[in-house]
Order: sequence, then structure tokens, then C-alpha cells
Amino acid sequence: MHGNIKLDQTWHRFQGEEVIRWPRGMVWRATAWMRGLPVVGADRLVDGVSEVQWKLLGLFPVMQAAGNDVTRSAAGRVQGELVWLPSVLCHPDVGWTQRNESQVQASFNALGEPAHLTLTLTPEGSLQQVKLSRWGNPEGGDHHYVDFGVIVEANGTFGGYTIPTKMRAGWFFGTDRFEPEGEFFRCTIDRASYH
Repeated sequence: MHGNIKLDQTWHRFQGEEVIRWPRGMVWRATAWMRGLPVVGADRLVDGVSEVQWKLLGLFPVMQAAGNDVTRSAAGRVQGELVWLPSVLCHPDVGWTQRNESQVQASFNALGEPAHLTLTLTPEGSLQQVKLSRWGNPEGGDHHYVDFGVIVEANGTFGGYTIPTKMRAGWFFGTDRFEPEGEFFRCTIDRASYH
């Protein structure tokens, strides 16, 4: 995948790779460029433990985080990213509710957090949006549940699965704060493989 990530109110290009292995979690490794210098790192949630670690030039720490709040936030991230591993949403423990003509909700428990994914679909069935309550602190201060979401701009098919391939993600989803304050991630999926 490649795209742009917003750090300190500035967009930076990145290139990365993510592995999602259900139900264990995910690892996302990427390189972002800040003022022409590479910042290399990873976000991971594996077996109930999460950490974030990023280093300038791969040597000098610029961001490190771990602990319960980081793990809970990462669980929400993985829940939303299950649209890249849609077979998980077919599990019998996932409850489905039709909210209206264009929205369905998938409800389940995953990685220690309740999940209620609201999926907005086109009349043809393509995914347009994903919305969930995710643990976080986008304003700073104490962590709490905040509306988080994804706008899907394109879909593609890999290995028989049709998934979002171009998307924008962020906090305060569905409000006027999303684009100016909450949106922090834009990506394009270049390829996906399923094993």
C-alpha cells in the first residue's frame, strides 16, 4: 500500500505493508518521509498486546507507545480493517442488522472490544463507508470512544475478494470535524494476497 499520513497537521507520503491474521491481530510496517528523511516503523497488535514504534532513519525514536489504551485503539483499527479480510465477517458469531436501504451493521466481539461496524453500500453492493466507535484520544487527554470511519473511493478484487483499494480514514467521522481535524490517513492498496 502507499498513500499519505497526517502527522502534526502536515501530510507525509508513506509506503507500507500490512498483515492481518485473524484472530491474532495485525502488523503494519511502513516508511514515511518527513522533510525528505525516512521514518521507519510499525504498528502492531498481536495476541492482545499492541505497540507503536517509529524511528527516524530507522535509528532515532520519534514515537513509541504501548499499554492498555494503545491496545484498545488498535483493536478498533483491526475491526475496521476487516473489510480487507471480509471472510471474517461471514463467521457465525457476527450478527447482521439492516439499518436502512443502504446500511447494514455487523456486530461482534473481537480482540477484547465490542465491534459495531456500520457499512454503507451502493445499490450494487459496493462498499462506500465504514463507521465504528473506536477507543482513542484524537483531542489529547483521556481516551474514550470516538466515531471513526473510512470513506471508500475505489474497490478492487484480489484472490476472489472484493475489498476497498482507495480510502480515507479518520476520527470524528460523520461530522464537520472529519476533514479538517479527524482525517489522517489516505491509502491505495496496490496488491493483496490471501493464504
